This record gives sequence, structure tokens and C-alpha cells, in this order.
Amino acid sequence: MTILSNSGLNRRRFLQTTAATAMAATLPLGGAMAAPKRGGHLRVGKAHGQTTDTMNPGTWENGFTIGMAFAIHGRLTEVKADGSLAPELAESWEATPDAKTWRFKVRQGVKFHSGKDLTPEDVMASIAFHRGEDSTSAAGPLVAPIENMSIDGDTVVFELSGGNADFPFILSDYHLTIHPAKDDTIDWESGDGCGSYILKNKNFGVSCTMERNPNHWRDDVGFFDSIEMLALVDQNARTTALVSGDVDVIDRLDLKTVGLLERNQNIQINSVAGTQHFTFAMSTNQAPFDDNNVRQALKYAINREELVEKILFGYGSVGNDIPIGQGQQFYNTELEQKTYDPDKAKWYLNEAGMDSLSVNLSAADAAFAGAVDAGVLFQASAKDAGIDLQVTREPNDGYWSDVWMQKPFSAVYWSGRPVQDQMFATAYSCGAAWNDSFWCHEKFEALMVEARAELDEAKRKDMYWEMQDIVSNQGGVIIPMFANYVFATSTKVKTSDGLASNWDMDGERWAERWSFA
Repeated sequence: MTILSNSGLNRRRFLQTTAATAMAATLPLGGAMAAPKRGGHLRVGKAHGQTTDTMNPGTWENGFTIGMAFAIHGRLTEVKADGSLAPELAESWEATPDAKTWRFKVRQGVKFHSGKDLTPEDVMASIAFHRGEDSTSAAGPLVAPIENMSIDGDTVVFELSGGNADFPFILSDYHLTIHPAKDDTIDWESGDGCGSYILKNKNFGVSCTMERNPNHWRDDVGFFDSIEMLALVDQNARTTALVSGDVDVIDRLDLKTVGLLERNQNIQINSVAGTQHFTFAMSTNQAPFDDNNVRQALKYAINREELVEKILFGYGSVGNDIPIGQGQQFYNTELEQKTYDPDKAKWYLNEAGMDSLSVNLSAADAAFAGAVDAGVLFQASAKDAGIDLQVTREPNDGYWSDVWMQKPFSAVYWSGRPVQDQMFATAYSCGAAWNDSFWCHEKFEALMVEARAELDEAKRKDMYWEMQDIVSNQGGVIIPMFANYVFATSTKVKTSDGLASNWDMDGERWAERWSFA
């Protein structure tokens, strides 16, 4: 057995974090950071949440449910603020040299909020919940390579169909929360978790309240006495709530008004560059998007630089139709960057046997702030390429259940994933629950399996570079821009010393890591 980690998997830092403004925390004269203090009631306004949300971990897909999940539940592993991996409910792990068999030792002394002790059986049942041919969980593709699970004392043994060097990172996914085992499955409906906060009340699409877990196994997380999280999807309502002091934190700022907010001495602006990207997903299983020439025409008909300037106001960078950030390991630095080229778009239309094209794009602020405006800009740039693109403003509530993956062309936001295999398996693997372009590519699928098992980093890099080329030039998703995470806090809130970039709001670990100043 080869030990790969017993205190955390330290890889090359694959996410780059930048701050546009100073952190709320400052160094005292002695040079050491002051310890966070406990107490207080935190109020958070989230630009997410809908009435169709549930407690089922396989369905979580927005910032409201993800923020709740990280607060009340635990996972086997945790991505730290610096991008490295640390043990959470797993004390340690080890693997065979081929990375096909993994042993995770389950942490002792952990209790669920109900008082039940955490056991290996809970871990195995929680992962099994997302497996199987009938699984509709978004995490299904992540755990599909698990062929067998067993328990050896205090250890859960995972046998994979092939080697996977990133398997410990996979188990940090927010869907893969650990719940009490119950009747050959898990109890997910009650919200009984083993996280640093206890869920007290929930009204999906409106709010939830949580209280600090006094019996949590860690003493370095969970500093607020209580938290109230509000679903404030409306941009103006969210911003007004922060300015008036009705909430202490909001995410997804209106970038047009960031300059005004910066003038408010009671508000701190935070900007973090990471893996978040905004997309337009095309259903490749229906015309006209089943023709790659049409897809390429649309990719060259969008002015990416204009979107970064007018939608992100500079808080981001141009995308190249791949979901991999420039700071991530194995990012393809030699992939030709697509630029706005209406003549090239027309050429691809001609290759598809068309002189013109008419399509409809669905968008809403629920997809991302400025999504409708981005669609209007896309409409204007596409016109010179002979493309009539009509933009439909969809309702915010129910967007993810009624529009995303239901309408053939829609605006989407993705927070990205820590490692490439996780991102590709979640959203680009053929048949994956969240493959929102319904795209399948035989060579891509083969490379994904090979790269996952390859331990030689040079060979792995070549495979991931080829996969990115395939996704960029044959895939069904337009990725015009990567967006910084831009959120605001009251100056009363002390954020982490270094903000994570793997998810919004400090990796969505704000409930655990922040405190009142």
C-alpha cells in the first residue's frame, strides 16, 4: 500500500486568488492574526434559492443550498483556502500504487446533530446514495467509477474501475455530504448533519436559520452563534438590504454599482479570481445545435472582450469555451484563443449549408447577474454574422428547474471544480445529469478515463490538453468569460485571512471560517 496522504493532499496550487480590495482583517502590531471571536447573529443575502429546492444532496445546484450544505454537513475531505486538500471526516487515506483501491479511515468521536455517532456505515451509505443506474444525482458521474465499497474496521475501502489520482479531491464535492444511514439508504430529509451548524428552520426560496453546533468535533470553525440566510435573488433588493444594514453579507454584486458601494465606509468589497465561468449551453441533441458548424458559428459570433468589459466591468477575463481556469493545473496554454470574427462565423454557417440562422436564447438574472444584458450584446454582435438571435427574459424563480436543460439555448453559471476530471465528469461526460449541452464525444470519453488513471503528469497533461481542444472546438457550450467572485460584507464581519477561490464567498465555507470583528 502506498501512502498518498495522512494529513492532506498537497498539490501544486491550482487556483489563483487575487483581491481587488484589502481584506477586512488586518495584522496587529505583533504580526500574528487575532483569533476569531465567537458570538453574534450573521445575516446573509444570497442571490440564489428557489421554491423547488430540496434537502436531497443529489439536487443541490445553487449558492443557497451549497452554503447550507457546507454549514450543516460534513464530507470526507475539504479543499482549503490555499487550494490544498485536508482531511475532514476522514482522518487519513491511502491508496495502492495504481490508485485503484483507496482506504479512508473515518474520524472517531464525531456526532450527528441528533447525537448519533458517525460510523463507516454512514459514510458508505452516503456515497452509495449517488450511485447506480437509476441515480439522478448530479454527483452520479463522480462516483460511477466506484465498483465496490466495503468496511474494514474504522476504514471504508473504495475499489475503482480504474486508477484515479484525484479521488480524494472528488470526495470533497458538496453533493457528497455524509448523512446517517437509514433503511438501506440515508436520512437526508431531516437535515441531520455533523457540520458546525444545526439547521433550525428552512423555507426554500425564502430563508433558512442555523445555530452553532456546541458539540462539533472542531474548535477552529463555526464562530457565529446563529445564521440567517435569505434568498434575495432580486439584485436591487439584495443591494438595498446590505446598504440599509438589514443583512451583513451579500454575494453576486451588481458590478455596475461596485464603485458606489466602495464609497460606503461600512461596506467591504471582495474580489477573488477563480474558476467561476458564465456560459451559453446549446442542446446538441436537437437542431440546429446538433451541427458542430452551427455551434462554431455561434462561438465566433460573440464578442468576448465586450462582455468582460460591459457585463463584468473588468472583474474577470475572456473565456475560450473550456471550463478550466488559467490558474488550474493542466490548463492548455497553447489553445488558440477564439475572438469575435463574423466572417468566420458566416463561413461555418455556409459549411452547415445555411445563409442565415435564427435561434432563441433564454436568460435570467438567476443564471448570472447581467445574463439578459449579455444576451442582448450577443444578439447585436451575431447580427453581423447573419445570425438572428432573439433573447427571452425568463422568470428567476424556477429557472434551474424549468429553463436550464429544458430550453435548447440558455444562459448558465458554473463555479467550476478544483480538478479537471471533476469538472469534465460533472458537466461534459456523456449522459451526466448536468451535461447541459447533452453532448457526447467518443474520443473525449476515452481520454477522460485514461487521464483519470494516468499517474505520469506529463502524459496526463497531454491528455487534458487534447480534451480541452475537443471541448473548445467541438463541444456544445459557449464559455465567453470567467468571472471573479465579487461579494460584499459589512465591516463588522471578519473574513478569512486568505479567501478561497474554488467557490464563491470563501469556497462557500463562510459559515465556518468567518466571524464578527
